[in-house]
Amino acid sequence: MESFNQLLLSLDGLLGSAPWFPWVLLGVGFFFTVYLGFPQIRYFGHAIKIVQGKYDKPGDPGDTSHFQALSTALSGTVGTGNIGGVGLAIFLGGPAALFWMWVTAFLGMTTKFVEVTLSHKYRIKAADGFYAGGPMFYMERRLNMKWLAVIFAIATVISSFGTGSLPQVNNIAQAMYDTFGLSKMLTGGVLAILLGLVIIGGITRIAKVTSTIVPVMAVLYIVGALGVILYNYQNIIPSFAAVFSDAFNGSSAVGGFLGASFAYAFNRGVNRGLFSNEAGQGSAPIAHAAARADEPVSEGMVSLLEPFIDTLIICTLTGLVILSSGVWTEKHMNRFERADMTIVTGSYSDKDEAQVKQLFGYLSGKPSDVGTYTGTIVVADGQPLNKGEFTVLNSRSVAEDVEFRVAGDNYSGTLKVNDGRLVNPNVDVWGNSLLHSVALTNRAFQRGFFGDYGSYIVTLGILLFAFSTAIAWSYYGDRSMIYLFGPKAVMPYRLVYVVAFFWAAVEDTTVIWNLSAVAIVLMTLPNLFGITILAKEMKDTVKDYWKDPSHK
Repeated sequence: MESFNQLLLSLDGLLGSAPWFPWVLLGVGFFFTVYLGFPQIRYFGHAIKIVQGKYDKPGDPGDTSHFQALSTALSGTVGTGNIGGVGLAIFLGGPAALFWMWVTAFLGMTTKFVEVTLSHKYRIKAADGFYAGGPMFYMERRLNMKWLAVIFAIATVISSFGTGSLPQVNNIAQAMYDTFGLSKMLTGGVLAILLGLVIIGGITRIAKVTSTIVPVMAVLYIVGALGVILYNYQNIIPSFAAVFSDAFNGSSAVGGFLGASFAYAFNRGVNRGLFSNEAGQGSAPIAHAAARADEPVSEGMVSLLEPFIDTLIICTLTGLVILSSGVWTEKHMNRFERADMTIVTGSYSDKDEAQVKQLFGYLSGKPSDVGTYTGTIVVADGQPLNKGEFTVLNSRSVAEDVEFRVAGDNYSGTLKVNDGRLVNPNVDVWGNSLLHSVALTNRAFQRGFFGDYGSYIVTLGILLFAFSTAIAWSYYGDRSMIYLFGPKAVMPYRLVYVVAFFWAAVEDTTVIWNLSAVAIVLMTLPNLFGITILAKEMKDTVKDYWKDPSHK
Protein backbone atom coordinates (compact mmCIF):
# COMPACT_ATOMS: atom_id res chain seq x y z
CA MET A 1 0.00 0.00 0.00
CA GLU A 2 2.86 2.37 0.85
CA SER A 3 4.54 1.76 -2.53
CA PHE A 4 1.20 2.38 -4.30
CA ASN A 5 0.81 5.62 -2.35
CA GLN A 6 4.30 6.70 -3.39
CA LEU A 7 3.44 5.92 -7.02
CA LEU A 8 0.36 8.15 -6.77
CA LEU A 9 2.41 10.95 -5.28
CA SER A 10 4.91 10.63 -8.12
CA LEU A 11 2.12 10.73 -10.72
CA ASP A 12 0.61 13.78 -9.04
CA GLY A 13 4.03 15.45 -9.18
CA LEU A 14 4.06 14.92 -12.94
CA LEU A 15 0.44 16.04 -13.40
CA GLY A 16 -1.61 18.27 -11.08
CA SER A 17 1.28 19.46 -8.91
CA ALA A 18 3.60 20.00 -11.88
CA PRO A 19 4.52 23.60 -12.79
CA TRP A 20 2.88 23.33 -16.24
CA PHE A 21 -0.61 22.38 -15.06
CA PRO A 22 -1.73 25.78 -13.66
CA TRP A 23 -0.62 27.48 -16.87
CA VAL A 24 -2.74 25.09 -18.96
CA LEU A 25 -5.77 25.64 -16.74
CA LEU A 26 -5.47 29.43 -16.73
CA GLY A 27 -4.45 29.49 -20.38
CA VAL A 28 -7.70 27.88 -21.52
CA GLY A 29 -9.72 30.21 -19.30
CA PHE A 30 -7.86 33.27 -20.61
CA PHE A 31 -8.29 32.17 -24.23
CA PHE A 32 -12.06 31.75 -23.93
CA THR A 33 -12.41 34.95 -21.89
CA VAL A 34 -10.84 36.96 -24.73
CA TYR A 35 -12.33 34.87 -27.55
CA LEU A 36 -15.89 35.22 -26.23
CA GLY A 37 -15.51 38.85 -25.18
CA PHE A 38 -15.43 38.55 -21.36
CA PRO A 39 -18.75 36.72 -20.88
CA GLN A 40 -18.26 36.58 -17.08
CA ILE A 41 -18.79 40.35 -17.07
CA ARG A 42 -21.18 40.88 -19.99
CA TYR A 43 -23.58 38.06 -19.11
CA PHE A 44 -23.47 38.25 -15.31
CA GLY A 45 -26.72 40.17 -14.92
CA HIS A 46 -28.47 38.04 -17.54
CA ALA A 47 -27.39 34.92 -15.64
CA ILE A 48 -29.07 36.17 -12.46
CA LYS A 49 -32.31 36.75 -14.36
CA ILE A 50 -32.18 33.21 -15.74
CA VAL A 51 -31.77 31.77 -12.23
CA GLN A 52 -34.80 33.80 -11.15
CA GLY A 53 -36.81 32.05 -13.87
CA LYS A 54 -37.54 35.13 -15.99
CA TYR A 55 -36.87 33.28 -19.26
CA ASP A 56 -38.45 29.93 -18.36
CA LYS A 57 -40.92 28.44 -20.80
CA PRO A 58 -43.60 25.85 -20.05
CA GLY A 59 -42.53 22.43 -21.25
CA ASP A 60 -38.78 23.09 -21.28
CA PRO A 61 -37.04 19.67 -21.25
CA GLY A 62 -35.20 18.68 -18.08
CA ASP A 63 -35.54 17.37 -14.54
CA THR A 64 -34.62 20.36 -12.32
CA SER A 65 -34.99 24.13 -12.25
CA HIS A 66 -32.07 26.45 -12.97
CA PHE A 67 -31.77 27.25 -9.28
CA GLN A 68 -31.78 23.58 -8.30
CA ALA A 69 -29.11 22.77 -10.87
CA LEU A 70 -27.03 25.69 -9.62
CA SER A 71 -27.52 24.56 -6.01
CA THR A 72 -26.53 20.98 -6.82
CA ALA A 73 -23.40 22.11 -8.65
CA LEU A 74 -22.55 24.54 -5.84
CA SER A 75 -23.05 21.84 -3.24
CA GLY A 76 -20.43 19.83 -5.11
CA THR A 77 -17.92 22.69 -5.14
CA VAL A 78 -18.57 24.43 -1.82
CA GLY A 79 -16.96 21.99 0.60
CA THR A 80 -13.99 21.57 2.88
CA GLY A 81 -11.86 23.32 0.28
CA ASN A 82 -13.59 26.58 1.14
CA ILE A 83 -12.75 26.13 4.82
CA GLY A 84 -9.55 24.08 5.04
CA GLY A 85 -8.35 24.51 1.47
CA VAL A 86 -7.96 28.27 1.78
CA GLY A 87 -6.15 27.80 5.09
CA LEU A 88 -3.76 25.39 3.40
CA ALA A 89 -3.22 27.67 0.40
CA ILE A 90 -2.35 30.68 2.59
CA PHE A 91 -0.17 28.51 4.83
CA LEU A 92 1.80 27.21 1.85
CA GLY A 93 1.80 30.22 -0.44
CA GLY A 94 1.18 33.21 1.82
CA PRO A 95 -1.41 35.93 1.06
CA ALA A 96 -0.46 35.82 -2.63
CA ALA A 97 -2.13 32.42 -2.92
CA LEU A 98 -5.49 34.12 -2.34
CA PHE A 99 -4.80 36.47 -5.25
CA TRP A 100 -4.20 33.54 -7.58
CA MET A 101 -7.37 31.88 -6.37
CA TRP A 102 -9.19 35.05 -7.46
CA VAL A 103 -7.56 34.92 -10.90
CA THR A 104 -8.44 31.25 -11.24
CA ALA A 105 -12.06 31.98 -10.33
CA PHE A 106 -12.40 34.96 -12.69
CA LEU A 107 -11.08 33.03 -15.68
CA GLY A 108 -12.83 29.90 -14.45
CA MET A 109 -16.20 31.64 -14.77
CA THR A 110 -15.72 31.57 -18.54
CA THR A 111 -14.34 28.03 -18.56
CA LYS A 112 -17.39 26.79 -16.68
CA PHE A 113 -19.69 28.74 -19.03
CA VAL A 114 -18.16 26.91 -21.99
CA GLU A 115 -18.02 23.39 -20.53
CA VAL A 116 -21.60 23.53 -19.23
CA THR A 117 -23.00 24.92 -22.49
CA LEU A 118 -21.36 22.23 -24.64
CA SER A 119 -22.23 19.43 -22.23
CA HIS A 120 -25.87 20.56 -22.02
CA LYS A 121 -26.02 20.75 -25.80
CA TYR A 122 -25.10 17.08 -26.19
CA ARG A 123 -26.99 15.63 -23.22
CA ILE A 124 -29.27 12.63 -23.67
CA LYS A 125 -32.36 11.23 -22.00
CA ALA A 126 -31.09 8.08 -20.33
CA ALA A 127 -32.87 4.75 -20.12
CA ASP A 128 -33.89 5.50 -16.54
CA GLY A 129 -36.05 8.39 -17.81
CA PHE A 130 -33.78 11.16 -16.51
CA TYR A 131 -31.39 13.39 -18.45
CA ALA A 132 -27.70 12.55 -18.46
CA GLY A 133 -24.93 14.82 -19.62
CA GLY A 134 -21.37 15.88 -19.05
CA PRO A 135 -18.15 16.10 -21.04
CA MET A 136 -18.19 12.37 -21.82
CA PHE A 137 -21.30 12.89 -23.97
CA TYR A 138 -19.91 15.70 -26.13
CA MET A 139 -16.61 13.79 -26.38
CA GLU A 140 -18.42 10.81 -27.89
CA ARG A 141 -21.35 12.41 -29.72
CA ARG A 142 -19.52 15.46 -31.17
CA LEU A 143 -15.81 14.66 -31.15
CA ASN A 144 -16.22 10.93 -31.87
CA MET A 145 -13.63 10.19 -29.18
CA LYS A 146 -15.20 7.34 -27.23
CA TRP A 147 -11.86 6.43 -25.68
CA LEU A 148 -11.45 9.93 -24.25
CA ALA A 149 -15.00 9.87 -22.91
CA VAL A 150 -14.33 6.56 -21.15
CA ILE A 151 -11.19 7.95 -19.50
CA PHE A 152 -13.15 10.95 -18.28
CA ALA A 153 -16.04 8.86 -16.96
CA ILE A 154 -13.75 6.45 -15.08
CA ALA A 155 -11.84 9.38 -13.58
CA THR A 156 -15.15 10.91 -12.50
CA VAL A 157 -16.19 7.74 -10.66
CA ILE A 158 -12.82 7.65 -8.87
CA SER A 159 -13.11 11.33 -8.00
CA SER A 160 -16.63 10.81 -6.65
CA PHE A 161 -15.05 8.74 -3.91
CA GLY A 162 -11.76 10.63 -3.65
CA THR A 163 -12.97 14.23 -3.49
CA GLY A 164 -16.70 13.96 -3.10
CA SER A 165 -17.16 11.34 -0.42
CA LEU A 166 -14.38 9.74 1.60
CA PRO A 167 -12.22 12.71 2.67
CA GLN A 168 -15.38 14.76 3.22
CA VAL A 169 -16.86 12.43 5.84
CA ASN A 170 -13.43 11.92 7.36
CA ASN A 171 -13.22 15.68 7.94
CA ILE A 172 -16.78 15.78 9.31
CA ALA A 173 -16.12 12.94 11.76
CA GLN A 174 -12.88 14.49 12.96
CA ALA A 175 -14.48 17.91 13.42
CA MET A 176 -17.47 16.49 15.32
CA TYR A 177 -15.13 14.51 17.56
CA ASP A 178 -12.84 17.48 18.26
CA THR A 179 -15.69 19.93 18.94
CA PHE A 180 -18.42 17.83 20.53
CA GLY A 181 -16.64 14.61 21.48
CA LEU A 182 -18.95 12.52 19.26
CA SER A 183 -17.78 9.05 18.23
CA LYS A 184 -16.52 8.93 14.64
CA MET A 185 -18.43 5.70 14.08
CA LEU A 186 -21.65 7.30 15.32
CA THR A 187 -21.16 10.32 13.08
CA GLY A 188 -20.36 8.15 10.08
CA GLY A 189 -23.32 5.84 10.71
CA VAL A 190 -25.91 8.60 11.03
CA LEU A 191 -24.63 10.52 8.01
CA ALA A 192 -24.37 7.36 5.89
CA ILE A 193 -28.04 6.61 6.54
CA LEU A 194 -29.02 10.18 5.66
CA LEU A 195 -26.86 10.08 2.55
CA GLY A 196 -28.50 6.86 1.41
CA LEU A 197 -31.99 8.27 1.92
CA VAL A 198 -31.11 11.28 -0.25
CA ILE A 199 -29.18 9.77 -3.15
CA ILE A 200 -31.37 6.70 -3.66
CA GLY A 201 -34.13 9.15 -4.58
CA GLY A 202 -32.11 10.30 -7.60
CA ILE A 203 -31.66 13.78 -9.03
CA THR A 204 -35.12 15.01 -8.05
CA ARG A 205 -34.56 14.41 -4.35
CA ILE A 206 -30.90 15.47 -4.55
CA ALA A 207 -31.92 18.79 -6.13
CA LYS A 208 -34.56 19.43 -3.44
CA VAL A 209 -32.12 18.73 -0.61
CA THR A 210 -29.22 20.72 -2.04
CA SER A 211 -31.42 23.71 -2.89
CA THR A 212 -32.33 23.82 0.81
CA ILE A 213 -28.88 23.15 2.28
CA VAL A 214 -26.86 25.50 0.09
CA PRO A 215 -28.58 28.78 1.07
CA VAL A 216 -28.59 27.81 4.76
CA MET A 217 -24.95 26.89 4.87
CA ALA A 218 -23.94 29.98 2.89
CA VAL A 219 -25.78 32.36 5.24
CA LEU A 220 -24.41 30.61 8.34
CA TYR A 221 -20.84 30.76 7.12
CA ILE A 222 -21.01 34.33 5.82
CA VAL A 223 -22.40 35.60 9.14
CA GLY A 224 -19.67 33.82 11.06
CA ALA A 225 -16.94 35.12 8.75
CA LEU A 226 -18.18 38.71 8.91
CA GLY A 227 -18.20 38.39 12.71
CA VAL A 228 -14.42 37.96 12.57
CA ILE A 229 -13.62 40.37 9.75
CA LEU A 230 -15.63 43.27 11.21
CA TYR A 231 -14.24 42.56 14.69
CA ASN A 232 -10.77 43.02 13.22
CA TYR A 233 -11.83 45.85 10.89
CA GLN A 234 -8.53 47.68 11.30
CA ASN A 235 -6.80 44.77 9.52
CA ILE A 236 -9.09 44.61 6.48
CA ILE A 237 -7.14 47.06 4.30
CA PRO A 238 -3.72 45.69 5.41
CA SER A 239 -4.95 42.19 4.55
CA PHE A 240 -5.90 43.21 1.00
CA ALA A 241 -2.60 45.09 0.73
CA ALA A 242 -0.69 41.96 1.73
CA VAL A 243 -2.51 39.90 -0.91
CA PHE A 244 -1.60 42.25 -3.75
CA SER A 245 1.84 43.16 -2.42
CA ASP A 246 2.94 39.55 -2.07
CA ALA A 247 1.40 38.61 -5.42
CA PHE A 248 3.44 41.20 -7.30
CA ASN A 249 6.55 41.19 -5.13
CA GLY A 250 6.73 37.43 -5.34
CA SER A 251 7.49 36.58 -1.72
CA SER A 252 6.08 36.43 1.76
CA ALA A 253 7.23 35.38 5.21
CA VAL A 254 5.23 33.27 7.60
CA GLY A 255 6.34 32.18 11.02
CA GLY A 256 9.96 33.09 10.47
CA PHE A 257 11.02 30.98 7.51
CA LEU A 258 8.03 29.95 5.38
CA GLY A 259 8.99 32.07 2.41
CA ALA A 260 6.80 31.70 -0.66
CA SER A 261 8.25 32.41 -4.08
CA PHE A 262 6.05 33.62 -6.92
CA ALA A 263 6.03 30.15 -8.45
CA TYR A 264 5.10 28.52 -5.15
CA ALA A 265 2.24 30.90 -4.35
CA PHE A 266 1.03 30.77 -7.97
CA ASN A 267 0.97 26.97 -8.09
CA ARG A 268 -0.75 26.60 -4.72
CA GLY A 269 -3.29 29.31 -5.40
CA VAL A 270 -4.30 27.98 -8.81
CA ASN A 271 -4.50 24.36 -7.66
CA ARG A 272 -6.57 25.21 -4.58
CA GLY A 273 -8.76 27.37 -6.80
CA LEU A 274 -9.45 24.42 -9.10
CA PHE A 275 -10.12 22.15 -6.14
CA SER A 276 -12.56 24.68 -4.74
CA ASN A 277 -14.61 25.80 -7.77
CA GLU A 278 -13.88 22.88 -10.18
CA ALA A 279 -13.97 25.17 -13.22
CA GLY A 280 -12.53 23.16 -16.09
CA GLN A 281 -12.74 19.85 -14.25
CA GLY A 282 -15.98 18.90 -15.99
CA SER A 283 -17.96 17.90 -12.91
CA ALA A 284 -20.53 20.72 -12.75
CA PRO A 285 -21.78 20.13 -16.34
CA ILE A 286 -23.15 16.78 -15.15
CA ALA A 287 -25.46 18.56 -12.69
CA HIS A 288 -26.44 21.29 -15.13
CA ALA A 289 -27.35 18.74 -17.79
CA ALA A 290 -30.48 17.95 -15.78
CA ALA A 291 -31.74 21.56 -15.84
CA ARG A 292 -34.96 22.45 -17.65
CA ALA A 293 -33.80 24.62 -20.54
CA ASP A 294 -34.40 24.77 -24.27
CA GLU A 295 -31.11 26.60 -24.87
CA PRO A 296 -27.74 25.20 -23.69
CA VAL A 297 -26.29 28.72 -23.51
CA SER A 298 -28.79 29.77 -20.85
CA GLU A 299 -27.62 27.01 -18.52
CA GLY A 300 -24.01 27.86 -19.29
CA MET A 301 -24.69 31.40 -18.12
CA VAL A 302 -26.16 30.10 -14.87
CA SER A 303 -22.98 28.12 -14.23
CA LEU A 304 -20.66 31.12 -14.52
CA LEU A 305 -22.11 32.27 -11.19
CA GLU A 306 -20.56 29.26 -9.42
CA PRO A 307 -16.88 30.32 -9.29
CA PHE A 308 -18.06 33.80 -8.30
CA ILE A 309 -20.02 32.48 -5.31
CA ASP A 310 -17.64 29.68 -4.40
CA THR A 311 -14.30 31.44 -4.67
CA LEU A 312 -14.74 35.19 -5.06
CA ILE A 313 -17.20 35.30 -2.15
CA ILE A 314 -16.84 32.31 0.20
CA CYS A 315 -13.12 31.62 -0.24
CA THR A 316 -12.37 35.34 -0.02
CA LEU A 317 -14.26 35.55 3.26
CA THR A 318 -12.25 32.62 4.62
CA GLY A 319 -9.01 34.23 3.48
CA LEU A 320 -9.89 37.56 5.08
CA VAL A 321 -10.84 35.80 8.33
CA ILE A 322 -7.41 34.15 8.43
CA LEU A 323 -5.44 37.23 7.41
CA SER A 324 -7.31 39.83 9.48
CA SER A 325 -7.25 37.70 12.63
CA GLY A 326 -3.48 37.32 12.40
CA VAL A 327 -3.49 33.66 13.44
CA TRP A 328 -1.67 32.53 10.31
CA THR A 329 1.63 33.95 11.60
CA GLU A 330 1.20 32.70 15.17
CA LYS A 331 2.21 29.46 16.83
CA HIS A 332 -0.49 27.58 18.72
CA MET A 333 -0.54 24.53 20.98
CA ASN A 334 -1.62 21.48 18.98
CA ARG A 335 -1.02 17.77 18.53
CA PHE A 336 1.45 17.24 15.71
CA GLU A 337 0.42 15.08 12.77
CA ARG A 338 3.29 12.78 11.77
CA ALA A 339 3.01 13.89 8.12
CA ASP A 340 3.64 17.53 9.16
CA MET A 341 6.49 16.79 11.55
CA THR A 342 10.17 16.13 11.01
CA ILE A 343 13.11 16.14 13.43
CA VAL A 344 16.44 17.64 12.34
CA THR A 345 19.88 17.44 13.83
CA GLY A 346 21.08 20.36 15.96
CA SER A 347 19.44 23.28 17.72
CA TYR A 348 17.75 25.86 15.49
CA SER A 349 15.84 29.05 16.14
CA ASP A 350 13.56 31.06 13.87
CA LYS A 351 14.98 34.21 15.47
CA ASP A 352 18.34 33.69 13.73
CA GLU A 353 18.23 34.94 10.11
CA ALA A 354 21.01 32.64 8.91
CA GLN A 355 19.33 29.61 10.45
CA VAL A 356 15.99 30.67 8.95
CA LYS A 357 17.52 30.59 5.46
CA GLN A 358 19.00 27.17 6.08
CA LEU A 359 15.71 25.78 7.36
CA PHE A 360 13.74 27.23 4.47
CA GLY A 361 16.19 25.70 2.02
CA TYR A 362 15.79 22.33 3.70
CA LEU A 363 11.99 22.46 3.68
CA SER A 364 11.98 23.59 0.04
CA GLY A 365 14.22 20.73 -1.06
CA LYS A 366 17.14 23.03 -1.83
CA PRO A 367 20.80 22.55 -0.81
CA SER A 368 21.10 23.10 2.94
CA ASP A 369 23.32 22.23 5.88
CA VAL A 370 20.25 21.02 7.77
CA GLY A 371 20.02 17.23 8.10
CA THR A 372 17.50 14.79 9.51
CA TYR A 373 18.09 13.42 12.98
CA THR A 374 18.70 9.74 13.69
CA GLY A 375 19.12 8.71 17.29
CA THR A 376 17.24 8.76 20.57
CA ILE A 377 15.24 11.26 22.59
CA VAL A 378 15.43 10.91 26.35
CA VAL A 379 12.14 12.00 27.94
CA ALA A 380 11.23 12.62 31.59
CA ASP A 381 7.62 13.50 32.50
CA GLY A 382 6.92 14.52 28.91
CA GLN A 383 9.94 16.80 28.58
CA PRO A 384 12.93 16.02 26.29
CA LEU A 385 16.21 16.09 28.24
CA ASN A 386 18.61 16.10 25.28
CA LYS A 387 16.79 18.76 23.26
CA GLY A 388 20.06 20.47 22.30
CA GLU A 389 20.78 17.55 19.97
CA PHE A 390 17.73 18.00 17.77
CA THR A 391 14.97 20.41 16.68
CA VAL A 392 11.36 19.44 16.02
CA LEU A 393 9.86 21.09 12.95
CA ASN A 394 6.08 20.99 12.59
CA SER A 395 3.93 22.63 9.93
CA ARG A 396 6.99 24.31 8.44
CA SER A 397 7.90 26.06 11.72
CA VAL A 398 10.25 25.52 14.64
CA ALA A 399 8.15 23.82 17.31
CA GLU A 400 8.31 25.21 20.83
CA ASP A 401 7.39 23.78 24.26
CA VAL A 402 7.45 20.25 22.85
CA GLU A 403 5.90 17.51 24.99
CA PHE A 404 5.58 13.75 24.51
CA ARG A 405 2.42 11.98 25.71
CA VAL A 406 0.87 8.52 25.64
CA ALA A 407 -2.90 8.26 25.97
CA GLY A 408 -3.00 11.80 27.35
CA ASP A 409 -0.38 11.22 30.07
CA ASN A 410 3.16 12.58 30.06
CA TYR A 411 5.65 10.02 28.78
CA SER A 412 8.93 9.03 30.43
CA GLY A 413 11.52 6.87 28.72
CA THR A 414 13.52 6.69 25.50
CA LEU A 415 12.17 7.34 22.00
CA LYS A 416 13.78 6.29 18.72
CA VAL A 417 14.10 8.60 15.73
CA ASN A 418 15.06 7.32 12.28
CA ASP A 419 15.81 9.76 9.45
CA GLY A 420 13.79 12.51 11.07
CA ARG A 421 10.76 10.34 11.83
CA LEU A 422 9.62 9.27 15.29
CA VAL A 423 9.53 5.47 15.34
CA ASN A 424 7.22 4.96 18.34
CA PRO A 425 3.66 4.92 16.87
CA ASN A 426 1.76 5.26 20.17
CA VAL A 427 3.44 8.48 21.28
CA ASP A 428 1.70 11.81 20.64
CA VAL A 429 3.79 14.92 20.19
CA TRP A 430 2.38 18.25 21.39
CA GLY A 431 3.75 21.76 21.19
CA ASN A 432 3.40 25.26 19.79
CA SER A 433 3.71 25.56 16.03
CA LEU A 434 2.00 27.11 13.02
CA LEU A 435 -1.36 25.68 11.97
CA HIS A 436 -2.84 25.02 8.54
CA SER A 437 -6.00 23.82 6.81
CA VAL A 438 -9.14 23.44 8.95
CA ALA A 439 -7.23 23.89 12.22
CA LEU A 440 -6.02 27.32 11.06
CA THR A 441 -9.48 28.44 9.91
CA ASN A 442 -11.03 27.10 13.11
CA ARG A 443 -8.63 29.14 15.28
CA ALA A 444 -9.21 32.24 13.16
CA PHE A 445 -13.00 32.04 13.64
CA GLN A 446 -12.44 32.31 17.40
CA ARG A 447 -10.98 35.80 16.98
CA GLY A 448 -14.28 37.61 16.38
CA PHE A 449 -17.55 38.68 17.98
CA PHE A 450 -18.49 35.05 18.65
CA GLY A 451 -15.30 34.23 20.54
CA ASP A 452 -14.68 30.53 21.14
CA TYR A 453 -18.15 29.77 19.78
CA GLY A 454 -16.76 30.65 16.35
CA SER A 455 -15.30 27.14 16.21
CA TYR A 456 -18.87 25.78 16.24
CA ILE A 457 -19.58 27.73 13.07
CA VAL A 458 -16.59 26.10 11.40
CA THR A 459 -17.66 22.66 12.58
CA LEU A 460 -21.26 23.11 11.41
CA GLY A 461 -19.96 24.62 8.18
CA ILE A 462 -17.82 21.55 7.56
CA LEU A 463 -20.80 19.33 8.35
CA LEU A 464 -23.11 21.06 5.87
CA PHE A 465 -20.50 21.82 3.21
CA ALA A 466 -18.93 18.36 3.19
CA PHE A 467 -22.21 16.45 3.40
CA SER A 468 -23.73 18.40 0.51
CA THR A 469 -20.55 17.78 -1.50
CA ALA A 470 -20.94 14.04 -0.96
CA ILE A 471 -24.55 14.25 -2.17
CA ALA A 472 -23.66 16.09 -5.37
CA TRP A 473 -20.70 13.85 -6.24
CA SER A 474 -22.83 10.74 -5.84
CA TYR A 475 -24.89 12.07 -8.74
CA TYR A 476 -21.78 12.76 -10.83
CA GLY A 477 -20.66 9.21 -10.18
CA ASP A 478 -23.96 7.54 -11.02
CA ARG A 479 -24.32 9.48 -14.31
CA SER A 480 -20.81 8.30 -15.20
CA MET A 481 -21.75 4.73 -14.29
CA ILE A 482 -24.77 5.01 -16.59
CA TYR A 483 -22.48 6.11 -19.39
CA LEU A 484 -20.04 3.26 -18.77
CA PHE A 485 -22.33 0.36 -17.89
CA GLY A 486 -25.95 1.45 -18.26
CA PRO A 487 -28.74 2.07 -15.70
CA LYS A 488 -28.30 -1.33 -14.04
CA ALA A 489 -24.99 -0.14 -12.57
CA VAL A 490 -26.48 2.83 -10.71
CA MET A 491 -27.95 1.10 -7.65
CA PRO A 492 -24.85 -1.03 -6.91
CA TYR A 493 -22.74 2.12 -7.24
CA ARG A 494 -24.96 4.00 -4.79
CA LEU A 495 -24.78 1.18 -2.25
CA VAL A 496 -20.98 1.02 -2.47
CA TYR A 497 -20.87 4.80 -2.21
CA VAL A 498 -22.85 4.80 1.05
CA VAL A 499 -20.85 1.92 2.59
CA ALA A 500 -17.55 3.57 1.67
CA PHE A 501 -18.84 6.83 3.14
CA PHE A 502 -19.37 5.10 6.50
CA TRP A 503 -15.99 3.33 6.32
CA ALA A 504 -14.10 6.56 5.66
CA ALA A 505 -15.43 8.17 8.84
CA VAL A 506 -13.09 6.00 10.91
CA GLU A 507 -10.31 5.06 8.48
CA ASP A 508 -7.35 6.87 6.93
CA THR A 509 -8.26 8.11 3.45
CA THR A 510 -4.80 9.32 2.43
CA VAL A 511 -4.41 6.79 -0.40
CA ILE A 512 -7.88 7.58 -1.75
CA TRP A 513 -7.13 11.30 -1.59
CA ASN A 514 -3.86 10.84 -3.51
CA LEU A 515 -5.63 8.64 -6.07
CA SER A 516 -8.21 11.35 -6.53
CA ALA A 517 -5.51 13.98 -7.06
CA VAL A 518 -4.47 12.04 -10.15
CA ALA A 519 -8.09 11.40 -11.21
CA ILE A 520 -8.91 15.12 -11.07
CA VAL A 521 -6.26 15.80 -13.70
CA LEU A 522 -7.55 12.90 -15.82
CA MET A 523 -10.93 14.67 -15.75
CA THR A 524 -9.60 18.17 -16.32
CA LEU A 525 -7.12 17.67 -19.16
CA PRO A 526 -9.51 15.78 -21.52
CA ASN A 527 -12.23 18.33 -20.79
CA LEU A 528 -9.98 21.31 -21.49
CA PHE A 529 -8.76 19.60 -24.66
CA GLY A 530 -12.32 18.95 -25.83
CA ILE A 531 -13.77 22.41 -25.23
CA THR A 532 -10.76 24.03 -26.91
CA ILE A 533 -11.35 21.99 -30.06
CA LEU A 534 -14.99 23.13 -30.02
CA ALA A 535 -14.17 26.82 -29.52
CA LYS A 536 -15.68 27.95 -32.82
CA GLU A 537 -18.84 25.93 -32.24
CA MET A 538 -19.15 27.51 -28.81
CA LYS A 539 -18.90 31.00 -30.28
CA ASP A 540 -21.49 30.22 -32.95
CA THR A 541 -23.83 28.74 -30.32
CA VAL A 542 -23.64 31.93 -28.27
CA LYS A 543 -24.35 34.06 -31.35
CA ASP A 544 -27.41 31.96 -32.18
CA TYR A 545 -28.69 32.40 -28.64
CA TRP A 546 -28.67 36.18 -28.89
CA LYS A 547 -30.47 36.11 -32.24
CA ASP A 548 -33.63 35.14 -30.36
CA PRO A 549 -35.33 38.44 -29.34
CA SER A 550 -36.85 36.79 -26.26
CA HIS A 551 -33.37 36.42 -24.74
CA LYS A 552 -32.71 40.15 -24.70
